[in-house]
Amino acid sequence: QVQLVESGGGLVQAGGSLRLSCAASKPILSPNSMGWYRQAPGKQRELLATTANGENFVYVDSVKGRFTISTDNDDNTMYLRMNSLKPEDTAVYYCNMRRVGYPGPYDYWGQGTQVTVSA
Repeated sequence: QVQLVESGGGLVQAGGSLRLSCAASKPILSPNSMGWYRQAPGKQRELLATTANGENFVYVDSVKGRFTISTDNDDNTMYLRMNSLKPEDTAVYYCNMRRVGYPGPYDYWGQGTQVTVSA
């Protein structure tokens, strides 16, 4: 059973920075897409940033210019650099790696890491 292991969350003051990491617990076939999501209390999970095959980076407007997704395709690791954090960024952050088609389609999720931004 493959798991995505996340790290890097924590408590930070507004204006601060954090970097989240996400890595597969076992070797996997290269994903077609990687993405970061978050879910705040009482809200639906929302997509923040995605990349397809390590290219075509797309960000939701609320994080554009502040968050940066990056990948290490050699070992299927992904990162989310978060700058200029705001209290409204407080949420549980999840990573996702997805592969479509054959061989080995999959849709893996991280366990979630808490990010808390204090005013």
